[in-house]
Amino acid sequence: MSKQRVWVSRPLFPEIVTKLEQYFVVVAETADQKRSTEQLKKALAGFDGALLGLNDRVDAAVLEGNNRLKAVANLGVGYNNLDIAAITRAGIIASNTPEVLNESVADYAWALLLAAARRVNSAERWLRAGQWHGMRFDDWLGVDLHGKTLGILGMGRIGQAIARRAQGFGMPVLYHNRHRLPESLEQSCGARYVDKPTLLRESDHLVLVLPFTSENRHAIGAAELAQMKPRAVLVNIARGGIVDDAALASALRDGRLGAAGLDVFEGEPAVHADLLALENVVLSPHIASATEDTRRAMATLAADNLIAALGCGPQAGHPPTPINPEVLTR
Repeated sequence: MSKQRVWVSRPLFPEIVTKLEQYFVVVAETADQKRSTEQLKKALAGFDGALLGLNDRVDAAVLEGNNRLKAVANLGVGYNNLDIAAITRAGIIASNTPEVLNESVADYAWALLLAAARRVNSAERWLRAGQWHGMRFDDWLGVDLHGKTLGILGMGRIGQAIARRAQGFGMPVLYHNRHRLPESLEQSCGARYVDKPTLLRESDHLVLVLPFTSENRHAIGAAELAQMKPRAVLVNIARGGIVDDAALASALRDGRLGAAGLDVFEGEPAVHADLLALENVVLSPHIASATEDTRRAMATLAADNLIAALGCGPQAGHPPTPINPEVLTR
């Protein structure tokens, strides 16, 4: 019996490709690229499974005429690049990589928060430009974190990990979520549930940890920014499109918001030009999970999902983290 064929859409750690090669014929790309619908459709033809990156948009048009593909493993916890309804209709099992990146992403949220609140990026650029000629008492005044109120919008595993870290800063934590957490979880996180207007109004620092959905698009727009404190700091480590980047740039430029730390953007890798022109925003290229340990764990989980979904390995037929498990029972 011939081996099934698997396509890996982006460069991975060599040992992950080797792991897949124990079970499949593997074609692994050696460079990242963004593919059009037709390019991705052509790339997936002739394969039983695929390990995909967030740039790979799989929808009904991509799947049209493809009767061979049985499994797609997304290399990321978010999967707004996958049309799950279309994938499920096609009888394809999809998976993602939750949990393994929670702590690293929570760490990075705090890195952005600290950098934005204390103006680290601007001060460093000023120093590197040779502008530091002496100490002034009122140079580079930022805002404190200790004792201030931290707000979290979206209180899943990552939000909870961020909240736990706030206890070391002596920060009261407010949160808003689609569903309130059990009381025991609230207590372990030191967090108090409030409605969204209260969260916006009372937070000195607000971190966004929402999944991207049509309902969450521009969850933070001009109206929401207007409700926040003028010196508040906003951090987005969730997904581009949750924040209206144009409205955010306007609020930062006009002094209606103190600072921001952004790891994700609408239309990334493009970044709104108005954000690039501002000094009171820290910008990074979608790297919140970018530690070697975490990226290896993500790649390993994606590979395990694909191996199991295609009926191989010790978990054959039972991928660890399926998105649409109903396909498995058909």
